[in-house]
Amino acid sequence: MMRRKLKKSFSFAIQGIYYTLKSQQNMRIHFLVGTIAVIAGFIFKISAPEWLALVIVISFVLILEILNTAIETLVDLYTEEYHHLAKVAKDTAAGAVLIAAIMSICVGLIIFVPKLIALF
Repeated sequence: MMRRKLKKSFSFAIQGIYYTLKSQQNMRIHFLVGTIAVIAGFIFKISAPEWLALVIVISFVLILEILNTAIETLVDLYTEEYHHLAKVAKDTAAGAVLIAAIMSICVGLIIFVPKLIALF
């Protein structure tokens, strides 16, 4: 019984990830850029601390994009009319994703720029 609930729980979580990938263009972009960064990590043989930083920032961006989608969906469920607080909720959630994406770019530059410079 408990095993079935756990399996269902994972299934629901995977459906949520799939929904976000399918419905949100930004999630697909973040996922693609994260995949490229991981491939670059293998190509450049980055260190364990660099892997740790890379995995953390990629995960953080993807998690926040999923939360942003959940917040936007809940706001849309609550009201179809314009409401200032609905806008604030959506904008602040999107802002969190933007900050995480900018920070992930900074981490990527710190990791990969010296390796690219070393090639030339």
